[in-house]
Amino acid sequence: MLDLHRLRLLRELKHRGTLAAVAEALSYSPSSVSQQLSVLEREAGVPLLEPVGRRVRLTPQAEILVAHTEAVLERLERAEADLAASLAGLTGVLRVAAFQTAALALVPGALTALREEHPGLRVEVTQAEPETALPALLARDFDLVITEEYPDSPMARPAEIEHAELCLDEIRLAVPRDWDSPGEERALLALADRPWVMEPSGSAARHWATIVCRSAGFEPDVRFESSDLLLHLRLVEEGHAVALLPDLVWTGRAPTVALRALPQGRRTRRLLTAVRRGGGAHPAVRACRRVLEQAARP
Repeated sequence: MLDLHRLRLLRELKHRGTLAAVAEALSYSPSSVSQQLSVLEREAGVPLLEPVGRRVRLTPQAEILVAHTEAVLERLERAEADLAASLAGLTGVLRVAAFQTAALALVPGALTALREEHPGLRVEVTQAEPETALPALLARDFDLVITEEYPDSPMARPAEIEHAELCLDEIRLAVPRDWDSPGEERALLALADRPWVMEPSGSAARHWATIVCRSAGFEPDVRFESSDLLLHLRLVEEGHAVALLPDLVWTGRAPTVALRALPQGRRTRRLLTAVRRGGGAHPAVRACRRVLEQAARP
């Protein structure tokens, strides 16, 4: 009989990548994790791990076991949801991850609504970019992630994750007020020689922004890189750079820089909530999604 606890360790290794990462996440020693996986190999009767340099990777047989483990855990997610739905009020802990602008513009209002409606529910929020938050969702570090999808840059949607659209968010060209700025039709190309601030290389936002500039006929001079959009805004306010800023940055306040519309078809990102498959039926997740949708309404 295969042990579910050891199967979950194998699943954790698939999602976290190393024995050390599994050990750190679960408060075990690496040797303890290794021993448990060795026991699982004996139970399965086939090799589950193979060395690759100083690391290990899962064998095809281990991948089969992980796929079945995912199905078992999905069923347990549904069981937890049914159990929570049978209770009179929401209790327990809901762990949420949100990227910066969503955390600033949507999360505080949603937390206020949840506190008023479900005082017994503890909500823990972590600011994290989707690139790190979504793998952590699969690894069960979070229960709900607010993520984003850019035009021309569709994100991967693993079968193990359920997505629900939250809102649309227009992104505009942000220019210092004292810079000469032409009308919207030529705004991008006219700023080709100016310094830009963008999110770090490898991020979905940076990939999209680069496509926007190249489609306008130039390679942007990116002098500043940061995932902090408030820093982007400050650099524009002080006249150091051009930026691409979403409307969520202005929630509750008037713009402090000149804004120009981007070309049609490339100006709006989608915000979504993501949960593990089977977790969307949990009353706490449903309640959180509902108040986030309320917070996102104009």
